[in-house]
Amino acid sequence: MISRKHFMKSMALLTAAVAAGDHSIFAGSMELYESRRPAPRDRKFSSEAVEAAIAKFKKAAGNKELAWLFENCFPNTLDTTVDFTLVNGIPDTYVITGDIDAMWLRDSSAQVWPYLGFIKEDAKLRQLIAGVIHRQTKNILKDPYANAFYKDDQKVSEWKSDLTEMKPGIHERKWEVDSLCYPIRLAHGYWKEKGDVSAFTKDWIEGIRLTVATFKTQQRKSGRGPYSFQRTTAWATDGVPLGGYGYPVNPIGLICSSFRPSDDATVFSFLVPSNFFAVVSLKQASELLGAIKTESELAKECLALAKEVETALQKYALVEQQGFGKIYAYEVNGFGSHNLMDDANVPSLLSLPYLGAISKTDPIYLRTRKFVLSNSNPFFFKGKAGEGIGGPHAGVDMIWPLSISMRGLTSTDNQEIRKCVKMLIASNAGTGFMHESFHKDDAAKFSRKWFAWANTLFGELLWENFREARL
Repeated sequence: MISRKHFMKSMALLTAAVAAGDHSIFAGSMELYESRRPAPRDRKFSSEAVEAAIAKFKKAAGNKELAWLFENCFPNTLDTTVDFTLVNGIPDTYVITGDIDAMWLRDSSAQVWPYLGFIKEDAKLRQLIAGVIHRQTKNILKDPYANAFYKDDQKVSEWKSDLTEMKPGIHERKWEVDSLCYPIRLAHGYWKEKGDVSAFTKDWIEGIRLTVATFKTQQRKSGRGPYSFQRTTAWATDGVPLGGYGYPVNPIGLICSSFRPSDDATVFSFLVPSNFFAVVSLKQASELLGAIKTESELAKECLALAKEVETALQKYALVEQQGFGKIYAYEVNGFGSHNLMDDANVPSLLSLPYLGAISKTDPIYLRTRKFVLSNSNPFFFKGKAGEGIGGPHAGVDMIWPLSISMRGLTSTDNQEIRKCVKMLIASNAGTGFMHESFHKDDAAKFSRKWFAWANTLFGELLWENFREARL
């Protein structure tokens, strides 16, 4: 148990670090520190446990900027993005990303993840997250290759003309391995917190069975499989080359992902961070199935596939890079080609310890981390407003707060963590929230003012440091 004295000392260090920076955007009227949350009557959902956590943090923080941002950001998913109902007595929760009225399997999992620690003391919150699990199961059974869905099963997407098997109720059909991993991570985390298997229905089991079948199909040992994707667009990363199947891969046991978690097309289809995530998720699915005690063969199938992918990663994902030694590539094709970079979106190489795929102190991870947080990574940007990883999605010189939060969450260095928090505070540009990205030289030039995942992850970083006093 972390002592109160230890925590207060740690928060004092952070306050000093923040104060040492130039935060002129906060100068002047104290109105800048007024809550940017919706009025209580306008909030989508309220959790007594989360509200108590906010009050506790604000009381201890001692820094008005920090307390203000935590109050705005940590509950942002609950305040603005969730739609909770009961359908025939079963919880059902639709979660939008923010400024896009669609539910991504990835984002919806990540947005509610930091609230899992409160479900033991908040039955309403527990129901809300169980509802996310039920809704995600429904979506996966509708189409395991889709990444984003509508609440209305009959709504026709703006992307209806994409050259793929679009159906009503699907917002976008970009095949991303992580889309099927995140729901397992959420379900496993829910179970670990509560020990409750009631959310894991027959449909949920079928969703796991379909996930395993989809992963196996996308190993492409018997041809390219049923999925392809093309889009009429001038934005190159929105389409998949060679008839919508991507460049050829050697079937070495890894799983193809046509798109990255940024929703940008992969260059080489074996996306290494997503395959690491798949290994973790398959092991978690096996453990969950073991708890349910009715699907021993499916549990064994999950473990066997996890082992195969894990073995292939160690054989094909490692690259010798001058100045760094042996590190993990971002993408490979199994023929010897590789893409050395990292993207801000999670799963990323930087995020592997956060996802439970590798230890923070693993030597290969540390070398890989050094690479992705350096100018050798073509999507690492450094300027007057901060430094961090971006990606093709938002363009050159645009840093994603997600990457800075993830750097803090995966660091073992207290000074580095304080540096990340300081940069994140400065990046809000007076809005009181995190954004999708900001320009390396001017935080006021940002994309997406309402991006709940970035807000919640920042809150998670602060709350973890509150509890564990790592600053």
